[in-house]
Amino acid sequence: MNLQPLDIGIVIGYLVLTLVIGFLISNRASKNLDSYFLGGRKIPWYILAISNASGMFDITGTMWFVSILFIYGLKGAWLPWMWPIWNQVFLMVFLAGWLRRSNAMTGAEWLKTRFGEDRGGRLSHLIIVIFAIFSVIGFIAYTFSGIGKFATSFFPWDLTTEVGNRIISSENMYALLIIGFTTLYTIKGGMYSVVATEIMQYLVMIISCFIVGVIAMNLVTPVQLNAVIPAGWKDLFFGWKLNLDWSNLIPTVKSKISADGYEFFSIIFMIMIFKGILVSIAGPVPSYDLQRILSTRSPRDAARMTGFTSLVLFFPRFLLVAGITVLVLVYFSPKLNSMGADIDFEMIFPYAVSNFIPTGLLGILLIGLIAAFMSTFSAYVNAGPAYIVNDIYKKYINPNATNRRYIRLSYWVSFIVVIVGVCFGIFIHSIDSATKWIVSSLYGGYTAANVLKWIWWRFNGYGYFWGMLSGLVTSIFIPLFFPEASALNTFPIILLISSAGSVAGSLLTAPDNDNVLKNFYSTVRPWGFWDPIYKKVLTDQPDFKKNTNFKRDMANSIIGIAWQMSMLVMPIYLVIREYISLAVTLGVFLVTSFLLKIYWYDKLED
Repeated sequence: MNLQPLDIGIVIGYLVLTLVIGFLISNRASKNLDSYFLGGRKIPWYILAISNASGMFDITGTMWFVSILFIYGLKGAWLPWMWPIWNQVFLMVFLAGWLRRSNAMTGAEWLKTRFGEDRGGRLSHLIIVIFAIFSVIGFIAYTFSGIGKFATSFFPWDLTTEVGNRIISSENMYALLIIGFTTLYTIKGGMYSVVATEIMQYLVMIISCFIVGVIAMNLVTPVQLNAVIPAGWKDLFFGWKLNLDWSNLIPTVKSKISADGYEFFSIIFMIMIFKGILVSIAGPVPSYDLQRILSTRSPRDAARMTGFTSLVLFFPRFLLVAGITVLVLVYFSPKLNSMGADIDFEMIFPYAVSNFIPTGLLGILLIGLIAAFMSTFSAYVNAGPAYIVNDIYKKYINPNATNRRYIRLSYWVSFIVVIVGVCFGIFIHSIDSATKWIVSSLYGGYTAANVLKWIWWRFNGYGYFWGMLSGLVTSIFIPLFFPEASALNTFPIILLISSAGSVAGSLLTAPDNDNVLKNFYSTVRPWGFWDPIYKKVLTDQPDFKKNTNFKRDMANSIIGIAWQMSMLVMPIYLVIREYISLAVTLGVFLVTSFLLKIYWYDKLED
C-alpha cells in the first residue's frame, strides 16, 4: 500500500524524536560501565518493568503470535509456553531476588559468586560469555527477519540494491535502515537511552493496541467470525488430538498444522510443560531480561519488577494480536485460500494492518509497531556487549583502563555484534524456524547446567562448562545434520546430552572451594540439595536460617501461571465477544491476584 503524507510525517517525526532523546541522555550513560549498562542501578523498579515489557513487545514475536492464533485458535494461546512465556512467573516468585543479591553487572560476572575464580570458575565464566554472544546474535537475526517483512508491506519504495554480484532485497534493505537507526541511539545512550525511549515506545504501543482492538470489534461480528473458523477454534482446552478441521475453509492451514507436528496436541503440551518448568527454573538467558533484574535497586525491587512486567505486557499485546487475527480471518480468508500452498502465514499481520487502519491512525500504529521492534532490538544491543567489554576485556585484557576507554569500546563491540547478527538474519527464511531454534534447541543447551547451579551444591565450574558446551554444540549441530527434526522434539535429546556433560564434569573433578560455596549459599539462599554446605555455614553463623520456601514458591508459581494465562486470553475473549468465558477468566485473574498479594507480594524480602 502507499502511505499518505500524514502517516509518513508521523513516522519520520517519531524517529527523529527517538534519536534526540537518545543523544540528550547519552551524558548520563558515559560515566562508567555501571551507568552505561545498568543505569547506575538508580532507575525505579516500575520504570524498569515498563521498559522490560516494551522490550518483550517485539514485532517479530507479535507476527508469530498472530499466525498461531489464526491457525490454532484459542488453543494457540498454549504455544507461547514454548518460550516459555511464564518464566517471568518463576522470576518474580523467587529467581529475580536470588539473582539480584549478587550485585553483579552481567550473568557471567554473577557466576563468580557461584563458582569462584579458580580454573573451573574461569571456564564457567568463559562459556556463559560465549553463550551470551550466541544468543544475542541469534535474537538479532530473529528480529531482523521480522522487521524486513513488516516494512515492505507498508513503505512504497523499492530499495532493492545490487552490491557486487549480490542482490540485496528491498526487504533486507528496509531492515538494515531501521536497524542502523536503532543501533545509533542505543550505542550512544546505553541503558539510560534504552529505558527512556522504551517508556515512550511503550505508551505509543499501548495506544496502537487499543486502536486495533476497537477497530476489530467494530468491523467483525460474532456471526461473521463463526462463518470462517472451524469447529473448536474458540475452545481453549483440548483433547488427545487438536481436532481443528480446516479442510472446507482453507486447506493449506490443515497442511501447516501437519507440518508443524501439532496434531497430537496433548503430547506437545506435555513436552512444553516438561521443558517450560526446567527452562524457567534455569533462569533468564544472558540478555536484556537479566540485565533489567541486575539494574534494580534491591532483590525485593527485582521481584516486583518482573511481576509488574507481566501485568503491563500481556493484555495490550494480545488485544492487538486478537484484533489483527479476526480482521484477517473475516476479510482475507478468501484471498489467502486463493494463494494455495504459497501462503506466508507470517505476512498475515501486515496484510491486516495495511488494509483496515485509516490514515493518521495508521501512522500512529506504524510507529507503535516500529517502536516494538526498536525496543526489543535496542535491549539486545545494550545487553550483549556488556559480556565482551566487562567480562573479557576489563577482566582479562585491560582491567585498569579508563571509563572513557571502556565506553568507547562498548560502542564498537555493539556495532560489531549488530553486523554479525544481521549477516545471520539475511539467511533466515522463516520467523517460525528461528523461533523454534531459539526456544527449543538453544534453550535446551542452556537448561541443565543452569538448573543444577541453583539446586545442587556438588555442581561445580567444570560441570557448568562441560554442560553448557555440550548443550551449545548439540543445539547447533542437530539442526545442521537433521534439518527435518522438530525443534521441540529434539529438546529432550539436547537436555540429556547437556545433563550428562554437567554431571560428569562435576563428579570427575573436585568440588568448588568451601568458602565460595558458603558465601553463595548464605548470600543467595536458594533451596535445593545444600545440606553439606548448610551445616558448614551454621558453624560460622549459628543463627543462619535455611530457605524452607520451596513448597510456597512452587505453589505461587502455579498460581502465577494461571494469573499470567488469564491476562493472555482475556483480550482474545473480549475481541471475539465470548463474554461468559471472559467473565470466568476475569474471575481467575482476580482470585489469583488476591492469592499472589497474600502469599507472594506481602512476603517479599531483600
